[in-house]
Amino acid sequence: QVQLVESGGGLVQTGGSLRLSCAASGRTFSGGWFRQAPGKEREFVASIAYNGGYADYSDSVKGRFTISRDNVKNTVYLQMNSLKPEDTAIYYCAAGPPLSIGLARQRSRYNYWGQGTQVTVSS
Repeated sequence: QVQLVESGGGLVQTGGSLRLSCAASGRTFSGGWFRQAPGKEREFVASIAYNGGYADYSDSVKGRFTISRDNVKNTVYLQMNSLKPEDTAIYYCAAGPPLSIGLARQRSRYNYWGQGTQVTVSS
């Protein structure tokens, strides 16, 4: 059983930056970030292949967020720049088996989830 521990959330002003980290207790393959705002469903944010073969983003964060990973440290990162109030949500990291870029957008494909970290962007 792999455990995921997220860190790096917090309160930031519009236009600011945050870096989220997701440390896994063991080796994982596909890595993803999802977020859930109050009253909304959990939505896909970004995903990355184990070997860096792809990095995929939702349209709402493309160009502002960057997903990366360090396989030696079993850690996936999400660098978030130019943050907007609509980015406010609980951010969850997820890990799973090797997934295609399309399947990696689906919550159900992931085996492991972190506890979530709050990101709040003030206007």
